[in-house]
Amino acid sequence: MCNDDETRDGIERRDFLRVMGVAAAGGLAGSAVASPAAAATEAPAVAAAAAAAPTPLGAYAMPWDPADPAIPGRQSLVPVPEDYFVPNRFAGKTALVTGCARGMGRIAAIRLAREGANVVGVDWLADEGQAVVDAINAEGLKAVFVEGDISETAVCDAMVKAAVDSFGGLDCALNNAGVMDAIFPGDPIDYASQKDLVMSRIDEATDAYWDVVMRVNATGTFRSLRAELRQMLAQGRGGSIVNVASVAGLRGFGGTPSYVASKHAVNGLTKNAAIDYAPYGIRVNSVCMGTTVTPMYERAFELLGQRARSGFKDTGVGMAKVKSLLEMSNQQGRGSTPAEQVAVMLFLLSPESSNLTGANYATDGGFTTY
Repeated sequence: MCNDDETRDGIERRDFLRVMGVAAAGGLAGSAVASPAAAATEAPAVAAAAAAAPTPLGAYAMPWDPADPAIPGRQSLVPVPEDYFVPNRFAGKTALVTGCARGMGRIAAIRLAREGANVVGVDWLADEGQAVVDAINAEGLKAVFVEGDISETAVCDAMVKAAVDSFGGLDCALNNAGVMDAIFPGDPIDYASQKDLVMSRIDEATDAYWDVVMRVNATGTFRSLRAELRQMLAQGRGGSIVNVASVAGLRGFGGTPSYVASKHAVNGLTKNAAIDYAPYGIRVNSVCMGTTVTPMYERAFELLGQRARSGFKDTGVGMAKVKSLLEMSNQQGRGSTPAEQVAVMLFLLSPESSNLTGANYATDGGFTTY
């Protein structure tokens, strides 16, 4: 049996994470949380096997088991395999991925390389980011790593320079790096000592929380775009850029003012850039995911759990709606996987999406539909 505090704690953490789409910030890991050391050890062997023959796509959906007596024929969607890729789709092209150390950025970097791209990975988690690039190179594919914070102009200039120096130019970029709070992603969570760095209502929010999240998410995306676009203009051969926003950039969410504001800024920058650079053959889109199962999900789960146990209370209004259409339709109530998000990102980066620009795509399992 759980006491009331434990029950409230669990509900708050579960519902908050479902609503927030926490994986919209970059530098995340895959659907299973693994240590950097384990990922570095296992990645080359797994990647080499996957590169030899991509896992084929399966059925669209599978029946509930056991069946739902209330809705006969009910189905759960089958997610795209994490090691699926499209051979040669990016052959001869160079792709830049910020936030490459974990989660969506990690999977995107590996999949881009398997699809033929030369990859420039960027992250402020140096060891983990380098491990991803090392795993790519161990497959016989091509990648280089740039360490740094994308909110710094020098880092953004350096990552584009690395693409030019190593591979002769830049064709596409995934601006995935971002944060949800002001705690450095490599640091352990301790709510009691980090209260001033985590999400809170506007009247309780600190400058430290606001400034870091806005600097990384909004300013970092702007400075990344600026460096990438300058290079693409100089090359004169077009290109494609995808910015990682969030469902929080399409609507409001309680208790996270800096995150919501910064992701709206990312979507605004996307539209602005699409207008200015369409005449040069450069397309710019954004993706806006809902709950995506990553280590940032686990991190936020831990943080919100500690906050609940501290006696924190809110009005509950922000939890009035917590599930997407696909979460409600899935037997396990799962959110999306990083691989499902990356599949859309890479389509938008590829020449296949030649007619698409200036859109903020709700890759949220239908959350914003109703």
